[in-house]
Amino acid sequence: MILTHLLYLHGFRSSPQSAKAQRMAQWAAEQAGLHFLAPALPPSPRAAFALIEQLTAGWPAQGAAVVGSSLGGFYAAALAARRSQWRVGLLNPAVDPARDLAAYIGEQRYWHRPEEAFYFQPEYVDELRALRPGTLPHPTRWFALLAKGDELLDWREMLARYGLGRVLLLSASDHALSDFERWLPELTRHLQSP
Repeated sequence: MILTHLLYLHGFRSSPQSAKAQRMAQWAAEQAGLHFLAPALPPSPRAAFALIEQLTAGWPAQGAAVVGSSLGGFYAAALAARRSQWRVGLLNPAVDPARDLAAYIGEQRYWHRPEEAFYFQPEYVDELRALRPGTLPHPTRWFALLAKGDELLDWREMLARYGLGRVLLLSASDHALSDFERWLPELTRHLQSP
């Protein structure tokens, strides 16, 4: 498959300035003719998903892919459930963010811009529940990079939900996938495979 469009979705409190987003942008810039987007997602899940759908509305069914990290992985799965021909890359993806982020209602600060804050509203939990995708289509289009050393999310839960296609289960690493560079070739090979 010729990859023509690639979307990267960051996680909760993260941004397009994250190390993984920046590395994906660098890789995409090295690919001739690849259209790459890594939008800054708003705190509201409903608004974030509306933005994602708006930005990719004209993208082709064939030749497009989405990669998502943590909460961005949850969004990527929700999007891929609707765009079943897309290739998918999940990096320590959130499985039940409505449950997990209920503890974060209130003021939050961004990892890469700690001087900036946002308020995670109680209604955002319901917005996350409404986005939960059902059955995930076409297992061969899915790739999951999961770290047993993830300090925020349970790798067993991630594997049970998203281990339907190709899975790289890392015996160590962490939630941020600090060794992402090592695994980037596996991810990009999947994104470009027929």
